[in-house]
Amino acid sequence: MRQTGVAPLTVVHGKCVDLSFEGKGVVKNGSDVIFVDGMFPGEEGDIEITYRRAGQLFGKVSHLDKKSPNRIDPRCKICSACGGCTFQQYAYEAQLKWKTDKVKEQFRKIAHMDVEVQPCVGMDNPYYYRNKIQMPFAKDRKGNVYCGFYKQNTHVIVPVDKCHIEDERAEKILNVCKKLMKSMHIDPYNEDERYGVLRHVLIRTSYYKDQIMVVLVTAVDSFRSRGNFVDALVKECPEITTVVQNINSRATNVILGEKEHVLYGKGYIEDSLCGLSFRISAKSFYQTNPVMTEKLYRFAMEAGKLTKEDVAFDAYSGIGTIGLIACKDVKNVISVELVGAAVKDGIRNAERNHIEDFKMYCDDASSFMVNMASRKEHVDVLFMDPPRKGSDERFLNAVLKLKPSRIVYVSCEPSTLARDVAYINGMYQVEVIQPFDMFPHTTHVETVVSLSLKKADKH
Repeated sequence: MRQTGVAPLTVVHGKCVDLSFEGKGVVKNGSDVIFVDGMFPGEEGDIEITYRRAGQLFGKVSHLDKKSPNRIDPRCKICSACGGCTFQQYAYEAQLKWKTDKVKEQFRKIAHMDVEVQPCVGMDNPYYYRNKIQMPFAKDRKGNVYCGFYKQNTHVIVPVDKCHIEDERAEKILNVCKKLMKSMHIDPYNEDERYGVLRHVLIRTSYYKDQIMVVLVTAVDSFRSRGNFVDALVKECPEITTVVQNINSRATNVILGEKEHVLYGKGYIEDSLCGLSFRISAKSFYQTNPVMTEKLYRFAMEAGKLTKEDVAFDAYSGIGTIGLIACKDVKNVISVELVGAAVKDGIRNAERNHIEDFKMYCDDASSFMVNMASRKEHVDVLFMDPPRKGSDERFLNAVLKLKPSRIVYVSCEPSTLARDVAYINGMYQVEVIQPFDMFPHTTHVETVVSLSLKKADKH
């Protein structure tokens, strides 16, 4: 999106009155509204206008005269520059309240529903929670290799030595990778020159098992010293249980390519979730915050009011996680997912957990439900966990045809959640709205909504 520049010396004085949906401070200056990174309600100070986009002004704080009582000293000193966790300067309880209010406001604004939203469920320790770490690599002018995160809305890598939201075990592995790359003359990939070997290092850690996967994302299929690199990496980091090379030679923002080689170990790790065992490969979708994922899924099971007579439908099921967890409490589960690789993982996970009352299909969930409704088949509870863009009218119309008694909607985007709930609100009533803080110190919030079929629509 094109940005119209504003003279960098344009500075205004203002007071932050609110936080926007994206977590930026909202400052009113006459008829103008300025969205300011890292400014919180109640704060006053000088704001440097940095750019204008679609008629809106954006800026950054140049000096604060008055600070919010909720402003804290962040553990990470580069969190503002990195952009990965922009709320580290905001007290955790204040973050949770804002996320609760964010969900409520989206229902009011988009769905025109004045609903009660339960307080956002947070973490006891909101640090070092991510079990998936992926960092691009680069080289400075002195030839030193470094890694980090892309600065927000750019391809400039901000060097990171220690990240306070990632599994602490990753820090040592990344440091060893940097050292070995320099000593073995393995160049990081340069996007502009389209030259070099290593694009990213992806690390996946198991929460309940002592297993760690390292994925070397390279621009080439083979490179010199590959075997020596892996041997040295595993020797210095014996906690690594598997190393995979993923080849991505395309000029793309997508991190992983299609082709892979297992260089060490089994090529996957395992983890437990709600008492079940899951196999995780380099490209498997798996929630990145294991502690909060268990809390969310257990709540989803309770919200579904499951009984041993129920038939459950798991839509947008990914690797079938929700459906597999529900199996012990229902008669049987129908799981539908469009991505074939995810379906294979789901079937494999059912087998490894000896779950028989679970049928997984590679199909479009909307078409599948319409066909079920035409055959007058019945579903008691529907679990749906769509992507950020939410569901669509075709799917929601299929829901209204099939008429499950209960719906448990898991969402990572409050605006599309509110839109979809409003669409089926004529037939369904909201029972509970419960946000979960899956990504502390960021503006993201996950929400579970349970709905029940209104009495007049049960026949």
